[in-house]
Amino acid sequence: MIRSLIWAAFYLLMIPSIGIVFIPWTFITGSVERLYWSAMWAAYTGVRIIGVEVDVRGLEDFDKNGTYIYMCNHVSNLDPAIVVPMIPRRTSVMVKKELFAVPLLSKAMRLASFVPVDRRNREAAIASMEHATDVMKAGVNMTAFPEGTRSPDGKLLPFKKGPFHLAMESGVPVLPMTIFGTEKMMPKNTWKIGKGKATLIFHPPISPKDFSDKDELMKAVRDKIASGLPEEMR
Repeated sequence: MIRSLIWAAFYLLMIPSIGIVFIPWTFITGSVERLYWSAMWAAYTGVRIIGVEVDVRGLEDFDKNGTYIYMCNHVSNLDPAIVVPMIPRRTSVMVKKELFAVPLLSKAMRLASFVPVDRRNREAAIASMEHATDVMKAGVNMTAFPEGTRSPDGKLLPFKKGPFHLAMESGVPVLPMTIFGTEKMMPKNTWKIGKGKATLIFHPPISPKDFSDKDELMKAVRDKIASGLPEEMR
């Protein structure tokens, strides 16, 4: 529980501090880069100071200057703070709309072009896909956790179709990612955090143009993400 309190206290201190300094800077300069990378530094530092080791693999297997839709499995609340900072260039993230109700965090996410998703409202979901396409046209990556929620036991859940519809419509390559280890450090339905090692694997990109529909693309991406997991989690 001590690690959880340290983690929460660090973010409670860093989020307002970064916002106070870099949100005005973003308005003055018109550039969100310093706000974004300061937030990424804080996110990653937060997990490192509570004893999380990170083993990153596969960064040499793709063009890091390209624009991709990064898709990763989701097994713990620790995942976003590890996954998103490791993505080579700035990325937008498709996040549940409820997070946009948090005042300062909401402002920062909007400045960073994050995309709110409301899966219960079809019209809102379509608008989110259009917003995401516009963000990628501007050269910003997109990141999604296609399971839509954390797995309770680390095993892959069924994938939501929205991110794959986005990939087929936009033609932007999907870059599958696999994370594991965090499910042992901070499982779903607990705030207790233990020390441990997270493994994050970047797989080679998959072009949606090689598939006839989103279901075929979804299977290919799922198989690739699963290939990086320990046998018992596939």
